[in-house]
Amino acid sequence: MDEQRIPTPVDDLAEAWLDTMLELTPELHVHLGRPGRESDYSDLSPDGVAARADAARSILERVRAAVPEDTTDAVTQAELVRTLELELEQIEAGFWQRDLNVIASPVQDVREIFDVMSTDSDDDWSHVARRLQNIPTALAGYRDSLRIGIAAGNVPAVRQVREVAAQGRKLAGADSFFAALAGRADVPASLRSDLEAGARVASEAYGALVTFLEEQLAPHAPESDAVGRDHYALASRSFVGAEIDLDETYEWGVEELNRMVAEQESIAGEILPGAGVADAIAYLDGDASRKLHGTDALKAWMQETSDRAVAELGRTHFDIPEPMRRLECLIAPTQEGGIYYTGPSEDFERPGRMWWSVPEGVTEFDTWRELTTVYHEGVPGHHLQVGLATYNSAQLNGWRRLNWNSGHGEGWALYAERLMSDLGYLDDPADRLGMLDGQRMRAARVVLDIGVHLGKPKPDGSGNLNGSSGAWTGEDAFAFLDQHVNMNEPFVRFEVNRYLGWPGQAPSYKVGQRMWEQLRDDWVAVHASAPGGADLKEFHRQALAIGGVGLGTLRTTLLPD
Repeated sequence: MDEQRIPTPVDDLAEAWLDTMLELTPELHVHLGRPGRESDYSDLSPDGVAARADAARSILERVRAAVPEDTTDAVTQAELVRTLELELEQIEAGFWQRDLNVIASPVQDVREIFDVMSTDSDDDWSHVARRLQNIPTALAGYRDSLRIGIAAGNVPAVRQVREVAAQGRKLAGADSFFAALAGRADVPASLRSDLEAGARVASEAYGALVTFLEEQLAPHAPESDAVGRDHYALASRSFVGAEIDLDETYEWGVEELNRMVAEQESIAGEILPGAGVADAIAYLDGDASRKLHGTDALKAWMQETSDRAVAELGRTHFDIPEPMRRLECLIAPTQEGGIYYTGPSEDFERPGRMWWSVPEGVTEFDTWRELTTVYHEGVPGHHLQVGLATYNSAQLNGWRRLNWNSGHGEGWALYAERLMSDLGYLDDPADRLGMLDGQRMRAARVVLDIGVHLGKPKPDGSGNLNGSSGAWTGEDAFAFLDQHVNMNEPFVRFEVNRYLGWPGQAPSYKVGQRMWEQLRDDWVAVHASAPGGADLKEFHRQALAIGGVGLGTLRTTLLPD
């Protein structure tokens, strides 16, 4: 670890904002592994939103007036200004009034915090019990915010309302996640009673939320999935961490998708001479040596693959500190689909974790499809970038270590997938086909995400989607994605519903990868005349040492004018 940095006034402002975030968003205590507020939820009501806006305005004024003492300060100041301004813009635009989607809204957040809560002791379980009992208040405040949206005519699309209501019903039943959570606690009788009571009120609260969604919100929800250019541009700027030309990006997405298709077709012929992509996939799906049966086998394979990558890359291409070499691969307690990463606690007592949410009924997994996913979520993907930011406490203040930007983070993870191919870890044509399958999906969603939400014309060759030509609609997205991924129908439906309800987020992966690759190439060109030439290991070291920042800030830091 580097020599301890002496905190500056700018660092103090960043820490002050982090303290405010911990107060207003107490769930961060759990994510960071900091004692206190273990059972509290954010105030999701209009009053809670107003309090956050007031706090952001207050600290923003002080940050703008600050004088940086060094480059680290300059980055901190730029990122604080960027994120605070965006937060205030989104609050003023009423994002909070329509904050409901199938993957990343309070409906999911209220439940998912239990995935990272400790359950090692009776005290830990008492925190769980109190958090369960706090769910009704949290969801009541959330409903009040959605009601403000109804009054303002600012309501999410009815598709999201219906899908989230279906998710909520799974959490409202007698055999819900909450009941199962309470049931696995080995605790004294009195605490078990508290847990069971908490599980009941939590399930009832979700039942009340479902009733509200179906009876009060749905009648006001628009049929159109599109959010429009203004909303989309603001969301995109937040997710990417830089302003992009949405029309140019759409056209680039179409070209990138065509390039991915051509590359896949070429590799398909290596797998099975003369075969197209569909034939090659059918051939691989029938290869028993590439198939895993059951979630236990999936979990073991994930862990073995991850451990090998950490060990080998830690010897050759990256400096991986010892605390980061522990990465747990787990099956998620939900069955919603998707694979995700949760970062380590600040002291690394809770390690970074890779979670696989396996849809109900899915029992077989193909290693050729999923190898690149392990690299995306683990090393050199999310675990490397998030873990290094967490570990670098000597140079980065607490807010900098916590800061996350989707374009930076998810773009890096896609960059990492391609890097592993370049390093020879995907030399098997089947594994490269799997990597390209994921890259093709990410390119396809640039096209459909921008296309649907901005109402752009469908690209050439897709005019017959949903039996019509012309501008994109939400319904077109299902057939379009199905053409470009080789996944089961539940996965396709979940993914498309995610894009339709979380505008701007999905493109940030591929757009972020594009910007990471452009930055790398420009950095190499600038440093080509240095002794020994441009060293990619040094580029990666410098870039990741900055921590999670918007891609605009990352570029100006690594390549100042």
